[in-house]
Amino acid sequence: GTMDHVVVKPKTPKARRLLERRAPKDVENTKSAMFIHGKTSDQVAKVMKDLYSLKKPHAVMFHKKNAELRPFEDSASIEFFSKKSDCSLLVFGSHNKKRPHNLVFGRLYDHQVLDMIETGVETFRPLSFFKGLKCAVGSKPCLIFSGDLFETDANYSCLKNLLIDFFHQTNLSKISLASLDHVICATAIEGKVYFRTYMVKLKKSSVRTPRVELEEMGPSLDLVMRRSRIASAELFKETRKQPKTQKPFKVKNVSVDPFGTRLGRVHMKKQDLGKLQVKKSKALKRAHSATKRRLGPPKKKVKS
Repeated sequence: GTMDHVVVKPKTPKARRLLERRAPKDVENTKSAMFIHGKTSDQVAKVMKDLYSLKKPHAVMFHKKNAELRPFEDSASIEFFSKKSDCSLLVFGSHNKKRPHNLVFGRLYDHQVLDMIETGVETFRPLSFFKGLKCAVGSKPCLIFSGDLFETDANYSCLKNLLIDFFHQTNLSKISLASLDHVICATAIEGKVYFRTYMVKLKKSSVRTPRVELEEMGPSLDLVMRRSRIASAELFKETRKQPKTQKPFKVKNVSVDPFGTRLGRVHMKKQDLGKLQVKKSKALKRAHSATKRRLGPPKKKVKS
């Protein structure tokens, strides 16, 4: 459903700060996710709790059940909650006989539904099942996507894009190996997506770079693909527009090769090589005089 844009003037300093925080920016804030319960099963509730733990602090959990909420049939409530909580990402859990242990991942643009992917949870092992250390709150994960379906199938490609958006935080120019504490791996095979999370352990090695080992941390999910709503190409292009201040300044006649080397092209006027001053060497003089001796004196032209 559409919602009319009403200009709201803040009446208090707190309201002014809130509107400033929610206003469009050249560099957007980290996207927050809202976790909404429909009529759920115990398994779906635990899945949402663990995904919420991975997404914190950029997450809002709605504890009140919305049993009548159906995102694919009517998205008006989703859009209302998005505007209320200032969230552009959605995780919706539900459970019924037709679609058991249902989990919907969604994304909103300007508080209107952009795309959604519906999955079913077949197998689940929570964070508490795995012993050992867990990742720090707010740490950035390393994302790995395995399987041709993520590149060839539109639904899987959309899910991949959604998950990247879901776990993305801020753009970094450099990465500290010590701060990379967990890896999220999604593997697509034969209509299913296997979602696994690992802790990164840095061990001593004989070289300067440490030896990296992965230890499963949880949650562990086996998801089956169900319904989808994918944004049109025109709308998706609209969402990717960048403000002019963020577009990189293009330098003329400078390119970068696949190895990262900067190459410059210099334009010069055409040179007359006959007038080009070159250093005369003795070796060239000797060669020239030897040629003259071998050929003899030049023959004079006789005028007729």
